[in-house]
Amino acid sequence: MDLTLLFVALLVAEVLGTIGGFGSSMLVMPLAALFMPFDQALGLTALFHVFSNAAKVMLFRHGLDRRLLLTMGLPAVVGVVLGARLTAFLPGSTMELLLSVALVLLAVLLLALPTIRLRPSARNAGVGGAVSGFIAGLVGTGGAIRGLTLAAFDLEKSVFISTSAWIDLGVDLSRTVVYAGQGYLKPEVWTYLPVMAVVSLTGTWIGRWVLGQVSQERFRRIVLLLVIAVALFGGARALGAWLG
Repeated sequence: MDLTLLFVALLVAEVLGTIGGFGSSMLVMPLAALFMPFDQALGLTALFHVFSNAAKVMLFRHGLDRRLLLTMGLPAVVGVVLGARLTAFLPGSTMELLLSVALVLLAVLLLALPTIRLRPSARNAGVGGAVSGFIAGLVGTGGAIRGLTLAAFDLEKSVFISTSAWIDLGVDLSRTVVYAGQGYLKPEVWTYLPVMAVVSLTGTWIGRWVLGQVSQERFRRIVLLLVIAVALFGGARALGAWLG
């Protein structure tokens, strides 16, 4: 495995995810799966996002909706534990295929309905949190669903990012524990921790700087098209392995 290429890919994914506003997992997970078995990619992605969201909490620390943190965050943690446990019973090729399908559907939805809004209710917050957490645990990425749910509450940008990061931090810490217990975090992954910390902080900082210079919507469409391309490539590879 070419570690330099992997970490460059993680840095690019972190920058683009921050600019796109839906988190980097939509790119980090499929990219990591190109470099290692799917279960190990799940573990690496979860661990990387612990640092990624810690960086966002620190850089966007002025603004947190505590009510949403509870109504979305608690169901999200329950959902991610259930999804992460389910991965122990599914083969890697099946999970990679599910990831590709989920990414294409989510990206097309975000492209086709850029102004989609849910009703801002506690029920929708709880359901959105649970679903996003479950999908994150199962295939490694649930940020887009969480973003759609949070968008219903019309939060100021810094409050949106901070609240999303706090929820995601709880989700990623929870699934990291489950993945570690299932053997997805190999010993060598722990040696990557310092580099992952630097990459996540640097990528978030660059993304925040770019957001201050250009329109988010222009980059959002480009990033979503890139997500679709990566997902289709990964899906074709997974389908070939799944069919034998």
